[in-house]
Amino acid sequence: MTDPVPPAVNRGFAACLASVAEVPITDLPLPSGALASAIATWRTWLAGRDSGLVPIADPRRFQWPGWWLAVVGTGDDAVATVAFGTPPGIVLSPQDPSLLGRATAELPITEAWALASLDPRLRTPGPTPDLLGSVEALAIAPAAEAPMQLVDSARAITGRGLDGDRYAARSGTFTPRDGTRPGYELTLMAAEVLDELTAAGVTIDFPATRRNVLTRGIDVNALVGRTFRIGEVVCTGLRLCEPCVHLDRLSGPGLLRPLIHRGGLRADVLTDGQIRRGDVVRSV
Repeated sequence: MTDPVPPAVNRGFAACLASVAEVPITDLPLPSGALASAIATWRTWLAGRDSGLVPIADPRRFQWPGWWLAVVGTGDDAVATVAFGTPPGIVLSPQDPSLLGRATAELPITEAWALASLDPRLRTPGPTPDLLGSVEALAIAPAAEAPMQLVDSARAITGRGLDGDRYAARSGTFTPRDGTRPGYELTLMAAEVLDELTAAGVTIDFPATRRNVLTRGIDVNALVGRTFRIGEVVCTGLRLCEPCVHLDRLSGPGLLRPLIHRGGLRADVLTDGQIRRGDVVRSV
C-alpha cells in the first residue's frame, strides 16, 4: 500500500519553507494531510532547529523587509508562496509562477507566517564536548493529566516511549493526532534546575514537572540535535521541552516563567531497552 500523495499546497509550502530556511527540501517532512496538520508538523520540525512559524494577523497589510510565507486562495485553489520586500511582492510560487512579482496587497492571502528564531539571542557555535551524567529518578503517568508515578525502572520502546506512560500509549495531552510527529516519546529534566528553583524559593518536586527522566551531571539542553544513551537505550534529542500553561494548571501556578529554557528536553527513542535509576546518560 502506497502512502497518500500530499496535496499540491503542502508540496508547494514545503518548497517555500525549504527556500526560506535555506535547507534542502529533502530534509523537510512532507505530510499528506490537511495544510493545518502539515503546518503543525513543520513547526515541530523547526522547533528542533530553534525556529518557528509566527502567524501574521493581517498579511495583506504586512510590511517587513524580510522573507515570509503566504497562502493565496482557499481549498483546492490554495497556493503557497514566499513574499519579500517593502512593500512586499511574491518572489517564489512553485504552484503558480504567474504570481511572481505580484504585490501581496493585491492578492487574496488567507494565511501567512514569518520564520523566526525561538531565541532572540545570537549564538556563537562552539565545540561539542562529550556529555556525561546519570539517571536520578524515573516517572510515568498512565493517562493524560494522571499523577506521575515514580518507578525504579521502565522499558523503553522504539518509536513510542516508556512502557506504561501516556505518550507511549499515544494518549498524552499533547500527543499528535496523526501520531507521526517526532518529539513526543520521552522527556528529560535536569535535577540541578530543581535544586536552583528550590534555593530561589520555588518549590517543585520532580513528578510535578511531568517529565520522564530526571538527570544529574549532564547539560540536557546541550543534547538537542545529538544522539545519546540512557543505560542501554539509544535516544536522539530533538528540542527543548519548554513549559506551558498546562503545567501551571496541573502542578500549580508560578512554574511557567522559572522553567523557560530550563524545562528539559524532548527526545525520541531509537532502540528498545530498560532504563533504570542510576543508569549512565552519555552523549554518543
